[in-house]
Amino acid sequence: MTKEISIGKLSFGSGLPPVVIAGPCVIESEEITFHTASELKKICAGLGLPLVFKSSFDKANRSSLSSFRGPGIDRGLRTLSDVKEKFGIPVISDIHSIREIEPAAEVLDALQVPAFLCRQTDLILAASETDKPVNVKKGQFLAPWDVKNIIDKFTSTGNTNLFITERGTSFGYNNLVVDFRGLPLMRAFGYPVIFDVTHSLQLPGGQGSRSGGQREFAGPLARAAAAVGVDGLFMEVHPDPDKALCDGPNMLRLGDVLPLLKTIRDIAAVAAGKELRD
Repeated sequence: MTKEISIGKLSFGSGLPPVVIAGPCVIESEEITFHTASELKKICAGLGLPLVFKSSFDKANRSSLSSFRGPGIDRGLRTLSDVKEKFGIPVISDIHSIREIEPAAEVLDALQVPAFLCRQTDLILAASETDKPVNVKKGQFLAPWDVKNIIDKFTSTGNTNLFITERGTSFGYNNLVVDFRGLPLMRAFGYPVIFDVTHSLQLPGGQGSRSGGQREFAGPLARAAAAVGVDGLFMEVHPDPDKALCDGPNMLRLGDVLPLLKTIRDIAAVAAGKELRD
C-alpha cells in the first residue's frame, strides 16, 4: 500500500490520477515563469490531473562556473510565492544547504533534495524536521533498494511526508539509463514514486561545459513509466527549450505537453484496470 502525500490542497500516492510536477528548470524571468505556470494549470485542469509547479531559484550543481544558476533564493522565492498567489498552484523547489531550508519552507509547499545530495544525512534530517512534504531525487549512483536508507533517515524524525523521484542511473560516461524494474522496487517501500522524464534524458556534461539531452525520447520513457506504474511524472517544461538558459536539450516544449499528458493519463488508467472515459 502506497502512502498518500498531500501538497497544498492536492494529494497523490494511489497512482491515480498521476500528479504532474512541472515547470522551467530554473527561474529565468517572471514572464516565462508566469506564462508556463498559467498554461500548465490550464492543461492539467482540462485533463483532471493535479499539478505542482516546479522551478529552481538556484541551480547549484552546474557543469561549469559560467552556467546560469538562477535569480537566487530571495528573488526566486518571491517569484514562486507570486505563482502560488496568482494561479493557486502549490510550488516546489530545490534546497541545497541547511541554511536555505528555513526561508524556503516559509514559501514552498514542498521541498526538493537534488539527486547529488540525496545521501547528505544532515540535509535530509533538516528537511524532514520542517514537517513539509519532501521529494528526494534518487542519486544517479544509487540502486533502487538503496533508497530504503534515505527513507529510514527521513522518517526517523517522525515526518512521513516523503516521496522519491527516479531520474536515471549513470551508464558509462555522459549517459544515463532507466531501469524500469526500479519503479516497483522503490514503490514497495510504501512511499510514492515519481518518474522524472526530462532529467532521465540528460547527457550529463555531454556538451563539454554544459549537459546535453535527448528530449525526443520523452514520450517513450514517460509512456513506459506510466505502464509500469508510478504516482506521478516530473518534467521540466519551457516555451522555447532551444533558447532556455538551463537544461534546454532535455526540457519539453510547452506546446508538446498536452498530448503527452493525455496519453499518460490514459495509460495510467489502463494499467490500474480502470475504464477509460472520453
